[in-house]
Amino acid sequence: MVTARQIRAARALLGWTQQDLADRAIISINALARLENGQVDSRISTLKAVQQVLLQAGIDFLPASDRGEGVRLSDPNA
Repeated sequence: MVTARQIRAARALLGWTQQDLADRAIISINALARLENGQVDSRISTLKAVQQVLLQAGIDFLPASDRGEGVRLSDPNA
């Protein structure tokens, strides 16, 4: 699963506001704010919805390693 830091970083790469991402994932902005603040949401479906929208927008999630987790645009020219 993606982390709160990855969600914030992905949103920044895309130039999206919290409202933009919440609208696209069809979740409340409060739910997104809780996710981005690292507060556990009782619904795994909320996290999956956010992750799916970001994947569709061209975000690649990089797994955690000794250097930490990350994100990147799969095609920065798209």
